[in-house]
Amino acid sequence: MKRAIIASAAGLMSSGALADNLANLDRLLCATGQIVLCVEEDECYPVLPWDVGVPDFVIVDLKGKKLSTTKASEENRTTPIASVNRTEGLIYLQGSELGRVFSVVIDEATGRMTAAVARDGATVSVFGACTSADL
Repeated sequence: MKRAIIASAAGLMSSGALADNLANLDRLLCATGQIVLCVEEDECYPVLPWDVGVPDFVIVDLKGKKLSTTKASEENRTTPIASVNRTEGLIYLQGSELGRVFSVVIDEATGRMTAAVARDGATVSVFGACTSADL
């Protein structure tokens, strides 16, 4: 029993070492994980992606400066990225569309993603992970 617990803990600690390195990639596939919705003069609470219109998967095209849904989603959505900046192992994306602004930070070494979408009176925070879109 102790060995199983130790093996599980070791697996969790080493999972970062197995992450994709995104340093030289220009097309990423990002998956949503935890999502939190905050409403003005109310509280923040966890929500499911489809409850707030967040796709399960997004293709990030850094060269083409656009975010798009995957073909499997059948949503056919594309959003332009106004700013792409790669600095010190992080990828920063920013843009606006349809009365909303977004900011995304992706760690190139781990693939971890943090995103925020804001509109008048509400914000959506998304945590997830990215890998190569050219699997």
